[in-house]
Amino acid sequence: MEIKYFRLIKTIEEEGSIANSANKLFLTQSALSHQLRELEERLGFKVFHRKRNKWQLTEEGVALYKLGNKVLDSIEKGFQNIEQLRLGASGTIKVSTECYSFYQGLPAFIQKMGLLYPEIKVDLILEATHQPISKILANEIDIAMVTQKPTHEKLSSIPVYEDEIFAVMHEENPLSNTKFLQATDFSNVQLIIHSFPLETVSVYNQFLKPNNITPIKIVAIPLTEVALEMVVANMGIICMPKWTLKSFKLSESLKFKQIGANGLKRTHYLVFRTSDRKKKYINDFILNFEDDFSKL
Repeated sequence: MEIKYFRLIKTIEEEGSIANSANKLFLTQSALSHQLRELEERLGFKVFHRKRNKWQLTEEGVALYKLGNKVLDSIEKGFQNIEQLRLGASGTIKVSTECYSFYQGLPAFIQKMGLLYPEIKVDLILEATHQPISKILANEIDIAMVTQKPTHEKLSSIPVYEDEIFAVMHEENPLSNTKFLQATDFSNVQLIIHSFPLETVSVYNQFLKPNNITPIKIVAIPLTEVALEMVVANMGIICMPKWTLKSFKLSESLKFKQIGANGLKRTHYLVFRTSDRKKKYINDFILNFEDDFSKL
C-alpha cells in the first residue's frame, strides 16, 4: 500500500470533510475522491461511510487509520534521524600527539579523510604535543595519540596498533655487533631524540628510566632526516619503530638493533572525550583511523 493512501485516510479522518482534506493535501476535491475510490476498489472494502456532514471510518478504516499513523510516525522519526546524522556529519577535529614522531603518516591520513569526508576538517595542533591529555580535558583539542592509556573518567581510549622500537645505529658502532641492547649499553652513547621532555621519549620512559640509566649525552633533533644523517655519520643512536622510516631512503650502513631481550614494544591509543563519540564526524574519524593504522 502506497504511503499517499495512509496520508489520505489520516487527513480525511482528522479534517472530517473532503473539502478541508483536499485543501490540506493540495488536491482538487474530484482528485481526492478519485484516489479514495481507487483505494477502496484495490482493498475490496469501504474505508469511510459517506454521511451528509461527516465522513466516518468503517471498522476496517479504523484499523487502517491506526496502522497508517504508526507507519507515518515511523517515517517521520526516520527522516528526523537522517537529518540529525546529516547535521552531525560535519565539523572540525583538532588532533595532536604526545611525541613529534607520531605525526609520521598523519598527513597522508588527513588527505584521505579530506577526499572521503569533505565536510570534516582535520587540524594538527602541534603546540599541544607532549601534553595532549590535558589539552583534551581543556577542550583545546579533540583527539590525541598516546602510548599510555589514560584513566580519567571523562576520557575513552581505543588501542589502535602495537609497534616495536629499535635502536638505529651505524654499522661501525661497537654496539652493532650485539644481539640486542641492554639498558647499560646506553650509558656511554649520544642518544638522539626528537624533542624534550624525556618523559615523552619511549625508550627513556619505558626502558632507561626504570633501569636508572641516563645516556652520557642527549640531543633533540625534531627533523628525522637530520637525525638520520647524524646516525649515518656515527654521531649517535636514535630509537624509532621501523614503520616511521618507510618514506626515507636509508643508508645501507644503518643497523637496527632490538632493545632488551624481549624487544621494546608499545601500544598506541587513540584518546577522545567520551561524550564526543556520539558525534558522527568524530566517530567517522575514529573508525577510519582504526582501519588505516591497524594495518601498520
